[in-house]
Amino acid sequence: QVQLVESGGGSVQAGGSLRLSCAASRIYFSAYCIGWFRQAPGKEREGVALYETSGRTKYADFVKGRFTVSHDNAKNTLYLQMDSLKSEDTAMYFCAADRWRCELGDGQGYNYWGQGTQVTVSS
Repeated sequence: QVQLVESGGGSVQAGGSLRLSCAASRIYFSAYCIGWFRQAPGKEREGVALYETSGRTKYADFVKGRFTVSHDNAKNTLYLQMDSLKSEDTAMYFCAADRWRCELGDGQGYNYWGQGTQVTVSS
């Protein structure tokens, strides 16, 4: 059974850092695109970053230079290092996977989703 489990969320002050993890079961990064998405209360879900099957990463403009995606093949885990956090980064963060879809946006069409992890940034 495919499973994605996020962890690492929490509360931090503006300017601080967090590292989110997305542990994958029965999904391999060489075959699936993995995306990080977020949704704040009252707002639409938005794409944050992608890890493509080629190993290339892609970021939304509003996190470029602040967030970094990395992976650990041995642990089959994808990470989202978030630095210089802002209050507007406060949201529920999800990782999602799909074999065919690999784009930022609202995540519509991604086949597999984790349960999410909350990030709260106070100013």
